Amino acid sequence: MPPDAVDADLIRSLVPGVIEVVVARGADFARAEDAVQDALVEALRIWPDDPPREPRGWLITVAWRKFVDATRADSSRRLREERMEDEPSPGPVPSTDDTLALYLLCAHPSLTPASAVALTLRAVGGLTTRQIADAYLVPEATMAQRISRAKRTIAGVRFDAPGDVATVLRVLYLVFNEGYSGDVDLAAEAIRLTRALLSAIDHEEVAGLLALMLLHHARRGARHAPDGSLVALDKQDRSLWDTTLIAEGVSLLQDALARDRLGEYQAQAAIAALHADAPSAAETDWVQIVEWYDELIALTDSPVARLNRAVAVGEADGGAAGLAALADLDPALPRHTAVAAHLHERAGDAVRAAELYARAASAASNLLERDHLTRQAARLNAAARER
Repeated sequence: MPPDAVDADLIRSLVPGVIEVVVARGADFARAEDAVQDALVEALRIWPDDPPREPRGWLITVAWRKFVDATRADSSRRLREERMEDEPSPGPVPSTDDTLALYLLCAHPSLTPASAVALTLRAVGGLTTRQIADAYLVPEATMAQRISRAKRTIAGVRFDAPGDVATVLRVLYLVFNEGYSGDVDLAAEAIRLTRALLSAIDHEEVAGLLALMLLHHARRGARHAPDGSLVALDKQDRSLWDTTLIAEGVSLLQDALARDRLGEYQAQAAIAALHADAPSAAETDWVQIVEWYDELIALTDSPVARLNRAVAVGEADGGAAGLAALADLDPALPRHTAVAAHLHERAGDAVRAAELYARAASAASNLLERDHLTRQAARLNAAARER
């Protein structure tokens, strides 16, 4: 490692194992996590000029010292300090498969989704509180409180008795959907963490989620025009799609589907793969996409999946069929009005479509989405005036 350079990915990949070792030596999770964060700060300060031969062992040693120092400073824990006075000697540390346990603990069902995401990014991802706060566009103090509450919530949870894999996957998908803001690319971070999870557990839904992330991430370079505006999927320049990520995603999906244990992330990945496989928007296999939405709805009964299915039906069988599929859904669903606008346009009712696009734009919380919907309404209104 050259001077002034620290391998951030290496440091962050070591965090789960270091926390697990400190916990195994007697620390509670909250104090162990704090101690490891302190050790990471030391690593960023020292390693550029004096890199360790064994980074993992170095982090464990320093984190343990940080924990002992904090324990000594806490007068209410003097009895515990006496039991931990003998510091384990530094040196090589046996590698253990501890990644899964930490993922599960940080995504424990007792935590709110927001708290689980924050704790996962800090304890498993190795991000600092400031980085997480910047990514979510909230004050650092607010994020620190959220993480502290999360750690208090799971303080009594045994390290070997956490939640389930499905909860972990939901948390990772939440991280992925946040995308990019600040100096942390959360989509890339979610992919990194899901890769690590897949290396720790041979599970078809973990592979399905990673495939889904890769297939969506492959389109990232085509989602925005040079002026920053959104580009709809059917208008994207497909030459900008990352074919390497698509190939990896499809391969992961095929391996997962071959196990014949279909789950919601595999079904979503199959839909994304059909979009990725189409040379052009006009050649998209919408009939198969509708069939995959039927599978997804059978698995989840998700209103969002039903909404997306209505769009697919509209593409496969025409706007009127799509509107019929939309009729039974709650109009209060997010994106319902925008979907209705699109389907009315597909059905040939441009006037109604323009009205709905304008209404959807006024209700949009995202500025880019609002701008996109406003442009759609303006396009149809301009076309109507030219007639």
